[in-house]
Amino acid sequence: MTSEHRHPEAAELGRVAVLMGGSSAERSISLASGAECLAALQSRGVRAEAYDPASNGLNGLGDYDRAFIALHGPGGEDGVIQGALDALGVPYTGAGVLGSALGMDKLRSKQIWRAMGLATPDFRVPQTAEALPEVAEALGLPLFVKPLREGSSLGTTRVRALDELEPAWRAARAFGDDVLIERCIEGDEYTVGILDGEALPTIRIDVVTDFYDFEAKYRSEATRMAIPSGLPAVAEERLAALALEAFAAIDASGWGRVDVMTDAAGEHWLLEVNTVPGMTDHSLVPAAAKARGIEFDELVWRILLTSWRHGETR
Repeated sequence: MTSEHRHPEAAELGRVAVLMGGSSAERSISLASGAECLAALQSRGVRAEAYDPASNGLNGLGDYDRAFIALHGPGGEDGVIQGALDALGVPYTGAGVLGSALGMDKLRSKQIWRAMGLATPDFRVPQTAEALPEVAEALGLPLFVKPLREGSSLGTTRVRALDELEPAWRAARAFGDDVLIERCIEGDEYTVGILDGEALPTIRIDVVTDFYDFEAKYRSEATRMAIPSGLPAVAEERLAALALEAFAAIDASGWGRVDVMTDAAGEHWLLEVNTVPGMTDHSLVPAAAKARGIEFDELVWRILLTSWRHGETR
């Protein structure tokens, strides 16, 4: 029996560890997301407790009945904590090991989409600075330079000139040796939240900065989330279907977000999947849920129920 057929009471979910913090570069955002989710669960009568793996380790997780994962970035969003919870027999929210690992790895997710015939911007993963001029010639300028396995746009730079490329590549390598260089799609940026197999209303992201970077995501009051997105109904449906297909392609499940660029011709280009998106007051998934009539505490409750599904099927 799954959450789609029966809704458990809060007491049935037992003791819940809300995993937050961690040791990635996104620790501060994870703590903010986790605090919001913890308060929402407690308001619904769930016996939820904060748990920071960076200070508490993993052994104590075996004392919980299930886990709500609010960890962002490596160690929390890449299959590592999911594998540990699987080994401990603790059901958890969101994607499993494979979906989490692929979602965190921009290269592998793009390779899968391309193999399926889904559009994603051309890319390279150069291993040396000497290869950068050839990459720029092959892809053309402008370019995006991104750490291969990092979130929240940390270490990401938009490059307009060849002499900017090597400094951007080196900045990205501060977050790991592998760096993705991607052709820049000029147009509008959209994101589609996904909750238990359904697409939430599309959001168009309007920023005053070069792109939707860390500042625009979490701090800037100038960032605008356009809901409704302004797309015609048919285009909105097509984008929702694409997001669901891209999400399923990497074996993601439960909840998440798919980011897309749309060019002047209306073509959609897949950028990446987030399997544990931010849950702060600046975050996109809560905004999309609210547009659907789902308040924050109900959204967090529904995310928790994805662990109920895992617990019944694993």
